[in-house]
Amino acid sequence: MCSNYIPAPRSIFLTAFRWEEPTFDYPQESYVSYRAPIRVIAPDSQAAELREAMFGLVPFWSKDTKIARHTYNARSETVAVKPSYRDPWKSRRYALVPMAGFYEPDYATGKPIRWRIERQDQEVFTVAAIWDYWRQPDGTGLTSFSMLTINADRHPVMGRFHAPGDEKRSLVIVPPEHRECWLNATTKEAGEFLRAMPADEFTARPDPRPPRS
Repeated sequence: MCSNYIPAPRSIFLTAFRWEEPTFDYPQESYVSYRAPIRVIAPDSQAAELREAMFGLVPFWSKDTKIARHTYNARSETVAVKPSYRDPWKSRRYALVPMAGFYEPDYATGKPIRWRIERQDQEVFTVAAIWDYWRQPDGTGLTSFSMLTINADRHPVMGRFHAPGDEKRSLVIVPPEHRECWLNATTKEAGEFLRAMPADEFTARPDPRPPRS
């Protein structure tokens, strides 16, 4: 399950995605509860826009944000029925997460080693997600998101990650030509986007965290 990724640099949004540049700062690596940009369809205007959003979905009915520690990835097989996800899915709150790569643990040595998964051409890409809006105790709003995942037991790239015996999972890549379609999809159409990432376009390599100083 992806809990750490590299958001796309703000300086390339216009050239790489043909989107406006984010107006807010965000870290070079994003972890659960961090803020990063996502692209959504605004409910009021029905226009696509970038939003600053927290990684880890906070349902509108949640009492606090602690639930985000368990809702950063949504299984595509149950997203339509799980209490945390069913309202965003039914309401068609689909999102795109722009990134340069993401991390998963490899256990080939017996210990978890962080590996980086990225495009072979080093280009940025977008991942399918759902989002929700939560009203904080002080009255301000919080947009948050969860990345969608699918089974990857037999995937040439993603099938090697996670602990032995655990199900292998993969993020859902939305190619450039399908990005607007995904954001505007009906619930029936959305399921057609939940496919394995193209193995011939992605690669993985060890990228351990730097030792703490």
